[in-house]
Amino acid sequence: MSRAHIGLYAPLVGIFLGAIVLGAPLSNEEDPAEVPNFYELFNNPDAHLSLTRAPDTIYFIQEHGYPAERHYVTTEDGYIISLFRIPYSHNLQNQDEKKPIAFIQHGLFGSSDVWPSLGPDDGLPFLLSDAGYDVWLGNARGNRYSRNHTTRSTSHPDFWRFSWHEIAYFDIAAAIDYTLSTENGRDQEGIHYVGHSQGTTVMFVLMSSRPEYNKKVKTAHMLAPVAFMDNMEDVMVNSLSPYLGFNNVYSKLFCSQEFLPYNDFVLAFMYSVCLPGSIVSSFCSSSEETTVEQGRTNSTANSVISGAMPAGVSTDQIIHYTQEFQSGHFRQFDFGAKKNLKIYGTEAPPDYPTELITTEMHLWYSDNDEMAAVEDVLRVADTLPNKVMHHMEDPLWDHGDFANNWEVRQYINEPIIAIMNEYEARSETNSGQ
Repeated sequence: MSRAHIGLYAPLVGIFLGAIVLGAPLSNEEDPAEVPNFYELFNNPDAHLSLTRAPDTIYFIQEHGYPAERHYVTTEDGYIISLFRIPYSHNLQNQDEKKPIAFIQHGLFGSSDVWPSLGPDDGLPFLLSDAGYDVWLGNARGNRYSRNHTTRSTSHPDFWRFSWHEIAYFDIAAAIDYTLSTENGRDQEGIHYVGHSQGTTVMFVLMSSRPEYNKKVKTAHMLAPVAFMDNMEDVMVNSLSPYLGFNNVYSKLFCSQEFLPYNDFVLAFMYSVCLPGSIVSSFCSSSEETTVEQGRTNSTANSVISGAMPAGVSTDQIIHYTQEFQSGHFRQFDFGAKKNLKIYGTEAPPDYPTELITTEMHLWYSDNDEMAAVEDVLRVADTLPNKVMHHMEDPLWDHGDFANNWEVRQYINEPIIAIMNEYEARSETNSGQ
């Protein structure tokens, strides 16, 4: 996600939160029936643009000649998530060969659409496929591809009662198990994982909360890793954490709803808000100075991403991040002392035991990342027993550059593939001895 996309959500959250707060009784005993329903407020059937009927991940893959599949996976708690797959390379014609598995997970507000948007020359899914990998793209519950449940409707708050903890504990676990259960995945020891932003958070959570999954991940590549957030400079988190980072009236009114639904009204609004003359266009301009004007990002990819984001998230994901910023901890969701005692047995939520992560963890970080400050990355790195650090030398390299910088192939994608190849070669040598 680029800075333009990230920075834009801050005023929008402020607008929506302000609308709630202005009419909210200052009491801790709110009637749930009085909580605004974002789906009804912003699911405008009269919107004139048809952005939600834009091409999907299948199209973005197949338009370049690669085969594409969509798989539906049911998690332990009943969510039905979508995984997209490039099963083989049409360039290699290796459909009958056993291939190592690479799994790629998007960040907050995103979906699998982000990864193929760079095209076959630079996009990580295509490069991995042409390197001989069985490539899978994940989608977190609640986004445009994962909006189903065995019993719950998206129009009910129960569907949206999840944060990135549940995405990690259930979605990523189910996705890993599913890929390893396929014909190509059987008899393989594990997968290679790549995540960006929230895609790194969920891997830290899964591997520390369910340590048995360490054996199912060969290498993990954390692009702009987000765990501790004490030094984060992100506009949205800094603006909202004083209100949403605590268990109070504001967080209760904001929780367990869809934030910025994936529909024509919201996408049209997102498209229009940064146009010249918009009263909030200033929130978008700072990123343009370090991206578009200096030619740092792929403008074609940005256009594709703009038509596919926000892809759908729960407000609880945002609340959980603001809690991390306020508390200085990397820990589970804070429901308040009373409910915490019932769920966790303690008044404060437990920290994630990241010292239990034994997988080979590769942390890719930079000095100019407003969401993953160097100090915070090094703090989580100190807890990891098996990590390799990759510091970006470019002083302007920011949070979004890990996904869509013009030189992402040279500085991120090719080095990641080289590390995966080295692991596979080493494993093949060891198995032959």
